[in-house]
Amino acid sequence: MPFEVIDSLSLPGDPSKPNDDALAHRANAAVVMDGATGLGELLMPGPSDAAWVARFGANRLMAHSDEGLNPHDAVAAALRDTEKSFVNLRRRAPVEIYEIPVSSMMFVVLTGSGIEALWFGDCAALVGRPDEAVELVGDAIEKRARERGHAAALASSLGEGAASSGLRETFLPALRAARNQMNTGHRSWCFGPDARAAEHVASARIRAPAGTIVLLVSDGFLALASDYDRYDIAALMRAARTKGLKGLGAEIREIEAQDPNGARFPRFKKSDDATALLLKIV
Repeated sequence: MPFEVIDSLSLPGDPSKPNDDALAHRANAAVVMDGATGLGELLMPGPSDAAWVARFGANRLMAHSDEGLNPHDAVAAALRDTEKSFVNLRRRAPVEIYEIPVSSMMFVVLTGSGIEALWFGDCAALVGRPDEAVELVGDAIEKRARERGHAAALASSLGEGAASSGLRETFLPALRAARNQMNTGHRSWCFGPDARAAEHVASARIRAPAGTIVLLVSDGFLALASDYDRYDIAALMRAARTKGLKGLGAEIREIEAQDPNGARFPRFKKSDDATALLLKIV
């Protein structure tokens, strides 16, 4: 039973800047990656370090899936590839952890019994089996709630929305301090140039008969349900099928345009990259 691609979308948060999301798919595997916005100078070739790690990771996951590796081994191999490439291509060694490019990930692979999902960070999968409630896979809702809380707290100390123009430099020390905790100990592991992350990838096996619909999303797209209160999870899945991903992308940007400073919906930037991949098991 292969995946059939119904629709896909990847919108940059700012058309003048790199899209730090990536997506890729095969007949038996698919992935959405969301590179974490860089907080320092570029270390890697290309438009941004976040775009590099997301695109490189997505490509290597698909390559190792093509080789027939099981999902956990594919993730481990892709992480080793990323670590090796980062060391070979970087302009200099990072001084602090925040300089190391990392990415969220939702990686799904068809197995004999359904789907195996593996993830880092706040990418998510929505799974709709025929005549059943939609299941949300991943930790994105909880992680988005925490980030909203952080954005609201920082903004309240300044008396304006955290997405207000010109505030990035104000928040930069706090953002760097938080990023410095990533991929350390058992806290906040993401996909990146560190093979040890394979030991911390979250995973789940999901029953998925023929006819199951799977929607993979980055947090910028999931914001319609997690941040902007436009849909619940079931309604978001229905809208993806009836309105199409392009139509939902337009809704995201309309909401953000009406709240550019993040006063109503606390966040650190007006618009995030938004990526979605809609699949059907046939």
